[in-house]
Amino acid sequence: MIERIREILNREASAISSIPITDNFSEAIGIIHRQVHSRNGKLVTSGMGKAGQIAHNIATTFSSTGTPAAFLHPSEAQHGDLGILQENDVLLAISNSGKTREIIELIDLKNNLYPLIPVIVITGNVNSPLAQKADCFISTGSPAEVCPLGLTPTTSTTVMTVIGDILVVLLMEKIGFNADDYSKRHHGGYLGMKSREISRKG
Repeated sequence: MIERIREILNREASAISSIPITDNFSEAIGIIHRQVHSRNGKLVTSGMGKAGQIAHNIATTFSSTGTPAAFLHPSEAQHGDLGILQENDVLLAISNSGKTREIIELIDLKNNLYPLIPVIVITGNVNSPLAQKADCFISTGSPAEVCPLGLTPTTSTTVMTVIGDILVVLLMEKIGFNADDYSKRHHGGYLGMKSREISRKG
């Protein structure tokens, strides 16, 4: 069991280390910064299933670190929730296969409402229909899942999360987000208390 755990950890770590580092990260940061911090829009994230859970987490992390963001469920978007979009927003869509029907349809619906909203895609398939619809895409490197069936989203969601973390950290640095800014958005709990302490000391 110990050796199996070590093997899984090594495969996950290897997948993270193998995420392709390209200029697309800088391009994505530029798009988000322009739409949200220069044009007063917001970041809207979306994904289905496990990818949707990652997209939701990315949105909440961005919101707590100075970049207003919201999660839009692609199926609910077809029943009115698309109305959350505004013309200066940016859409971040996540799909490992790049073929998720609901996400592709979401982009088509977005184009019908606000065609100029830029689309950033995180995917494991850079030749997919979704990547082709993107203004900018970031590749996960398409790692094999550690799931013994090779089916359950495991390693793919790990790298998606890490890519989200990279984008959050880079944008925090770009806007000069500090502990005082954090404390104003995260008042409660241990992190709120800690951020206020750091702010006072600073």
